[in-house]
Amino acid sequence: MTPDDSPVVLPSADTLTPAQIVARLDRHIVGQDRAKRAVAVALRNRWRHAQLPDDVRRDVVPKNILMIGSTGVGKTEIARRVAQLVSAPFVKVEASRFTEVGYVGRNVESMVRDLVKSAVAQVQLRESATVRDRAREVAEDRILDALLPAPSVDAEGHTRRRDRLRAKLRNGELDAQEIRLDVEIGSQPLMNVFSSVGGEELGGEFREALERMMPRRTQKRTTTVKRARSIVESEEIAKLLDKDKVGAEAIRLAETQGIVFIDEIDKVVGADAVSGPDVSREGVQRDLLPIVEGTSVVTRWGVVRTNDVLFVAAGAFSNASPADLVPELQGRFPIRVKLDDLGVEEFLRILVEPENSLVKQYQALMRTEGVELEFEPQALERIADVAFRANQTATNIGARRLHTVMEKLLEDVSFKAPEMGGKKVVIDWIMVESRVESLLADEDQAKTEL
Repeated sequence: MTPDDSPVVLPSADTLTPAQIVARLDRHIVGQDRAKRAVAVALRNRWRHAQLPDDVRRDVVPKNILMIGSTGVGKTEIARRVAQLVSAPFVKVEASRFTEVGYVGRNVESMVRDLVKSAVAQVQLRESATVRDRAREVAEDRILDALLPAPSVDAEGHTRRRDRLRAKLRNGELDAQEIRLDVEIGSQPLMNVFSSVGGEELGGEFREALERMMPRRTQKRTTTVKRARSIVESEEIAKLLDKDKVGAEAIRLAETQGIVFIDEIDKVVGADAVSGPDVSREGVQRDLLPIVEGTSVVTRWGVVRTNDVLFVAAGAFSNASPADLVPELQGRFPIRVKLDDLGVEEFLRILVEPENSLVKQYQALMRTEGVELEFEPQALERIADVAFRANQTATNIGARRLHTVMEKLLEDVSFKAPEMGGKKVVIDWIMVESRVESLLADEDQAKTEL
């Protein structure tokens, strides 16, 4: 096996125990220990699954997870963070989108295609690093050819001038100079022809397949040397990548490491699935079933089997129950986790505890303007209390309410920050009281502004 044929190795959970995974999640997400433990075990089970003998592995299926909890309590964040933790391909879909045009089961397969696209992007990024140096050299040669065309005589002198120009190019001395060179352009006319032919997904697959078979077109373009280096380097990287290798590795990665997060699963549950619009809802469940059970989906990179993909479904289930799902789908989500609603204490922890907490985010944003923000402890307590009560007064949107409260609180500071360079702004409980607290006195105003 040559170095170019060696498999692409991406980070995995091989060295992470469930306890370590939970500890990593604790850095970003407050509370919800049961949900964290569930995804940590599911992630570790993937490593255990890979260690099994072939005859046993075929019969062991992923234990998919159903998260139950109101909006804004961390369902999506847990799934997204755990995927980031091991660089796993991740895609989020809303189950309700499959009911927008009624019973259209073919659309359900689009989540698998999106998962493979995510895997392809990851593998391309990793593989690009291995060919970047070579692409940079070729890009330099193309730019030098445009800056200094080869003469018919005096080849030796031309080589010396080219070497001096290359040194200036690498030092950035030519970045602002304009250059005119050939760059590749997309096949826009072909895209227009097939934009309305057939279904959206089928049309996209067919269109891209035809575009890959068409000869690449180029056009003269005038730009700066700095911009040209970026454009040409990207073109050369694309040429140097082994597309077959990237596609095969992406499919393997999606099949063995992919995570699909199906949000709003409760929106395809109807109390009466016999007539009316609930027929399409149950139809969506029936079409989700083979994807979750394990089926083969055709993508432009090849056939993907979903047998070992981890599916995490989530929903508030405020007007329905998980028991209202079709029995077959219930059986494919054996792990059920109830996430806790957020109280004042959780809001306060969310403000300050995570690595990039909300307070740290706003401090960093204002620091770009030279403004230092300082939050007094009493002010943070009042912000948490206001967010909690606003969720009770208006619609409960969980931790997202903190963003609304903080934006309202810092509205004037954000607006005036460019003229406040070098100043320090202290957020105390009086400021919270005057800017936000009074809104809660008027329920209609709270529903509008908070």
